[in-house]
Amino acid sequence: MNNTSGATVRINSLSHWFGEGSMRRQVLDSVSLVIQPGEVVLLTGPSGCGKTTLLTLVGALRKIQAGSVSLFGNELSGSNRKLRQLIRRNIGMIFQGHNLLRCLTAEQNVQMGADLLPGLTYKTRRNQARSWLNAVGLSDHLSKLPQDLSGGQKQRVAIARALAARPKLLLADEPTAALDSVTGREVVDLLKQLAIEQASSVLMVTHDPRILDVADRLLKMEDGRLITSLS
Repeated sequence: MNNTSGATVRINSLSHWFGEGSMRRQVLDSVSLVIQPGEVVLLTGPSGCGKTTLLTLVGALRKIQAGSVSLFGNELSGSNRKLRQLIRRNIGMIFQGHNLLRCLTAEQNVQMGADLLPGLTYKTRRNQARSWLNAVGLSDHLSKLPQDLSGGQKQRVAIARALAARPKLLLADEPTAALDSVTGREVVDLLKQLAIEQASSVLMVTHDPRILDVADRLLKMEDGRLITSLS
């Protein structure tokens, strides 16, 4: 998987529909966007305007129906399963559902992210998991199962897991929604740090006005279209 285009994300005329027949509804309408390595892009807009759908398409979680999505120089439209799996290994995802494994502790869930990094010993991966949990303020909750954590704590574990993989692209859907203002600021500062230190790209959906200053670009979506740059 070689990136010859330079850009982390290159989207051209991307459209998407849900439903069939008379129930078919367009949720994305000719979206075009380029995100460079190390760039933090925040996406705002009303609920239901297509923001989360865009994230799932960029994350190679849905089939491309119309238009083009290229990640790290690899075209997703018409791609095979093996390539999509390889691409997803370089993407960190933070969604509102947390998606933690209920049978694993907070530390073990985060270590799943570190497990994606090649050439690391078990001890190194474990220590990295602990380090990221400490960074999100959960050093006292390493051995707790998800059922014993609050919603905000689960969100922080999910964020630590995504960061532990040191992804080339981080996709985040309202990552601060369940967090207080202090923790929310700490989290977005970590995302910014990842972008700077690892040349990782960040695409984040947010309604949180407290964190807009972290963005290199602030985009707004409405009725399935990117309508303006707010930066």
